[in-house]
Amino acid sequence: MPEVGAAALKHTIPVIDRMMDVLGALERHADGLTIRELSTRLELPRTSVYRILNTLHAHNVVRRDDEGGYHLGGRLLRMASHVATNLHEVDLVAYGQPFLERVAAETGEGVKLSVIVENGVLVLAAAPGRREYALTVVPGQRMAIHAGAAGKLLLAYLPAEEQAHLLQAPLEAYTKTTITDPRRLRLELARIRRQGWAQDKGESSPSIEAFAAPVFAPDGRAIAALSIPFLAGADTARLAEMRGAAIAAAKAMTTSMPR
Repeated sequence: MPEVGAAALKHTIPVIDRMMDVLGALERHADGLTIRELSTRLELPRTSVYRILNTLHAHNVVRRDDEGGYHLGGRLLRMASHVATNLHEVDLVAYGQPFLERVAAETGEGVKLSVIVENGVLVLAAAPGRREYALTVVPGQRMAIHAGAAGKLLLAYLPAEEQAHLLQAPLEAYTKTTITDPRRLRLELARIRRQGWAQDKGESSPSIEAFAAPVFAPDGRAIAALSIPFLAGADTARLAEMRGAAIAAAKAMTTSMPR
């Protein structure tokens, strides 16, 4: 829990503090945690953890898998769409879904809409591909911000100080093509911003490539990345088709954005 002054602590609600501790633990463990594991990590009675999880589950704030592990739930994605975009009148998930579905139908590939959350990328919405061997895309996926088309694109459009802060941490290499040198990555981000789109050439997984384009809010901020991931090995014509589809769909979302 963030540090607060003694006076402020007098006006907090203990059960909500414990609930936030539970959510924080689940955020740090994408593979999920059981009631026993949460109780041990947080030093809370198992009955308290159970009641908190049962309440959060009823509101779709957490979900339980078949092995008894708990994960962050779908309702947080809907909330995140408002926090990430700061659009008070637009639900980015509901607004973007028809655009994603249209691109998925036209290209046959899965399509994603992603935003920056803390120091990573969160998939807010997705539409599955229809063609054989289309990649599985689902909301809730978390991705590194420096490896992949959507992450690099969102990073490229951040203000300079925010970009510099995110590049301070060591950059993990997921494949041999992941850019881990901050200087090289800055050059790549500058190029992405000039051309208006980003490409992933197997940077997060050697068998997956992607194109991404920015979705802008009415005030000019890049608030999301629309991306199309696909299996590596596509020919030049198919690559051009994927790039054009991503750019056109992101531009259509931007143009149609309520003002």
